[in-house]
Amino acid sequence: MLILRCPAQLQLLEETLQKSLPTTLPVLGTVMTVARGNPASHEVLVDSWPHFSIVLTRLRPEDHRDPRDYYANQLSVFYRDKGALQALLEGTEAVTQERAFQIMGMQDGLDEAVQEVASARGLKVE
Repeated sequence: MLILRCPAQLQLLEETLQKSLPTTLPVLGTVMTVARGNPASHEVLVDSWPHFSIVLTRLRPEDHRDPRDYYANQLSVFYRDKGALQALLEGTEAVTQERAFQIMGMQDGLDEAVQEVASARGLKVE
């Protein structure tokens, strides 16, 4: 996953996400916040740039000290491809088993994908 820090990239991402409202709403607010100074210490990750399949926003790992605090480890996701979501959940460092987390998104299939990955790992999802 690539972390977007460049203001021009964040602006382009913001414009792209605005075209897909309301499904992009969970990530759009954080993208806008990061592009305008990032007072909450969040980061914006994409699988590739500029043609991305998934956007993930989260608190910077260095600012998230308690691995059991799933309120602080809130992830927001927008994906164009369900396969990209499953790849994110299954095999990236962006989402790890070592930390409890909440994942938010407004797209069909998000809950099913999380359930599938969790059951394959023998994890409980609430």
